[in-house]
Amino acid sequence: MKEQKKHLYYLDELSDYKVDSHYADVRGWPVKDHDNRVIGKVDNLLVNKNLMKVVYLDVEVDKTIIDADYDPYSNSKNSDVREFVNKEGENHVIVPIGMVHIHEDQKYVHTESIDHQTFAETKRFKTGDNVDRDYEVAVMDSYNRDRDRHHNQQTSEDSHAHKESPYRSDRDADHTQQDLNTDAEWSEERRKLELERHKLKEERLKLEEERKKLETERKRRDLNKDSDKSNDADRENRYSSDKDYPSDDSFYDRGEFDGVNYRNS
Repeated sequence: MKEQKKHLYYLDELSDYKVDSHYADVRGWPVKDHDNRVIGKVDNLLVNKNLMKVVYLDVEVDKTIIDADYDPYSNSKNSDVREFVNKEGENHVIVPIGMVHIHEDQKYVHTESIDHQTFAETKRFKTGDNVDRDYEVAVMDSYNRDRDRHHNQQTSEDSHAHKESPYRSDRDADHTQQDLNTDAEWSEERRKLELERHKLKEERLKLEEERKKLETERKRRDLNKDSDKSNDADRENRYSSDKDYPSDDSFYDRGEFDGVNYRNS
């Protein structure tokens, strides 16, 4: 990481700072990912002195993350672009404090929004390195890609369910018609009324399915638009904190940093 004005400090190097007595000191605790898989342990805490709070966990990843050896940009449209390569000895990542849950009873840290693959794809650093804004931006981009991946999977599952629903409607209609035809005790007028009700129900179901399809298509178009904008900005501004993120402490106003606070002793 290139030299910039230092705005983050390891808690270990701040003799006049300590963990607030109301909160657990999570250093040494295991860190679990989206699937409850241990990906490493908390080695240190990164503090912004102006805000007087911890903003990141410094996590030493385990061997499974390093051995995964994922290609971070294998799905990129420009597969020749490589902004970074994790080198030997780089075995730490940062995790925003607002993206984790602290389980004091079991003494572990859990993140619901980041999976093992994303941790393996994320740019790492060596223990004790200065964490600059460019690195922070790279990490946030990596974690946000994971959120997009899970969102796309959920959208695909929802779309698949919508495609199956007309079949279920037809099947239900067949059972209703069968019941009508086999009930000899019903009067002719009753059957006519019931058939008319059933026709109206079918029309309502068809309209509902059409509405769902249109809504799914609208969401898909919106998602593609957002994705295209994000990809364009990502290609143009990657590692450019001046354009994508604030260069001052307002960077930490994001929800990812809305977590446990620490105080000056």
